[in-house]
Amino acid sequence: MENLWNNYRGPFIAFGIVLVALFSSAYIVPEEEQVVVIRTGEPVRTVNTPGGESAAGLYFKVPFIETARRVEKRVLDLEMTDEEVLSNDQQRLLVNAYARFRIVNPVRMVERAGDTGGVRVALEPILNSVLRQELGRRTFQAMLTAERGSALANVRANLDRQAAQYGAEVIDVQIKRTDLPDGAPLTSAFARMETDRAREARTIRAQGQRDAVIIRAEADAEAAKTYADAFGKDPGFYDFYRAMQSYDTTFAKREGGPENGLVLSTENEYLRQFRGQR
Repeated sequence: MENLWNNYRGPFIAFGIVLVALFSSAYIVPEEEQVVVIRTGEPVRTVNTPGGESAAGLYFKVPFIETARRVEKRVLDLEMTDEEVLSNDQQRLLVNAYARFRIVNPVRMVERAGDTGGVRVALEPILNSVLRQELGRRTFQAMLTAERGSALANVRANLDRQAAQYGAEVIDVQIKRTDLPDGAPLTSAFARMETDRAREARTIRAQGQRDAVIIRAEADAEAAKTYADAFGKDPGFYDFYRAMQSYDTTFAKREGGPENGLVLSTENEYLRQFRGQR
């Protein structure tokens, strides 16, 4: 064995160097990653980037001179902790939001942020600032309606413009939670909301009463017109109908009232309908 080593020492050393160089130069790029090859601190080429010519697979680099910087190709999350935001109606809100982004320009990302962690560090204060600006233009009640969607669309567009300088593309921005702080602000907000709802209820009741009066007046006018048209065709029937109504009112016994008597002459004009005279 010693003789073998002495006789073939050179080839063994050469083979070892070639083997180390091979392992140092070869690298595999999976589908979910993209690679930026850096030589002496400068990016020289990319592998498996969006819209690029190269795909995932086995690649080689110059050992000890070039390094392969791996970058996530999948969608990444940017979580935002609870931040206090002042709304347009002077409400202090605790907002918890998140954004989803992906790296579309890995060379720029490596140059500006270094890695995806650096992108998160750079984008978090930007997301905070954009949310403050956008929510500061809207009321707390508006954030509970469909207007919230347009506000988040504006936040996503503004954040995306800022993220482009770090090679990132913002896909979506969502608010997980929007609450009022505990304590006096929350209590005063609830009291103000209760007062607003009570005022709104009074307004609706007043409008309902107004509409009821109008509808009732229109119905009475229509009924009067109908009676007038009907009685105009037969004046005698009208006199008879009105007399029957008067008799009913005059002679009806009131519930719980005294039993009063009424003595009238048979020739009294008031009783002429009983005599069949016109």
